[in-house]
Amino acid sequence: MDIERRNNVTVTGNPQGRPVVLAHGFGCDQNMWRFTVPALAADHRVVLFDYVGSGRSDLTAFSAERYSRLDGYASDVVEVCEALDLRDAVFVGHSVSAMVGVLAAGIAPERIGALVMIAPSPRYIDDEGYRGGFSAEDIDELLDSLESNYLGWSGAMAPVIMGNPERPELGEELTNSFCATDPDMARVFARTTFLSDSRDDLKGVSVPTLVLECTQDAIAPREVGAFVHRAIPGSTLVTLDATGHCPHLSAPEATNQAVTGFLAGLR
Repeated sequence: MDIERRNNVTVTGNPQGRPVVLAHGFGCDQNMWRFTVPALAADHRVVLFDYVGSGRSDLTAFSAERYSRLDGYASDVVEVCEALDLRDAVFVGHSVSAMVGVLAAGIAPERIGALVMIAPSPRYIDDEGYRGGFSAEDIDELLDSLESNYLGWSGAMAPVIMGNPERPELGEELTNSFCATDPDMARVFARTTFLSDSRDDLKGVSVPTLVLECTQDAIAPREVGAFVHRAIPGSTLVTLDATGHCPHLSAPEATNQAVTGFLAGLR
């Protein structure tokens, strides 16, 4: 299979620079990084892609069995890195992709040498001694609503996820992105995302890691950012002056400053 075509891989920036892989979250695609790429392109080889089932990926490659686990997405990331022969790349993952990056780094440590986690959550459902932000009933209701009326769910949830109600164009963009995703494939990705539990995987992270959280995030509250930071030895936690779950869109300058500062400190 042509991996680059399967995942609609785009490569830009400095071909001699350290590679940076940008991985979008649920319901999104690589276009969500358009404010990030210019900040990285001068010094880094920037790799963008779409997960199978998202954006302009090859939808014929979709497998409900493969993508019912985060490992399936992580395997795709590793295959993209292998196809481009990336080594010691920095993986920048938004939302659920932050956990995909953790798994990919474990599978192929020679390919991924650092992690940037933007609004990560290793588990969305509350547990004893852990606040993920949702009860089990909340997630069941969310998934039932998504499966019964995906377009209606998208229109209602996207603005909540994005936050920043004073800038409705951001919520509209995310709504349009959700609605452009094949509903059947989105349902699989949603269940994989919201029912995942990657907490135990965090303690195995041994690469430099930056955790970025927002001051207010309806999907990943600050308790989650603190948990991720504590769980990953030596990680750095930065609280952005931003609200919502997509700071690379709503507060790109603050996000880019944090990311480029972290990259500059890597060896």
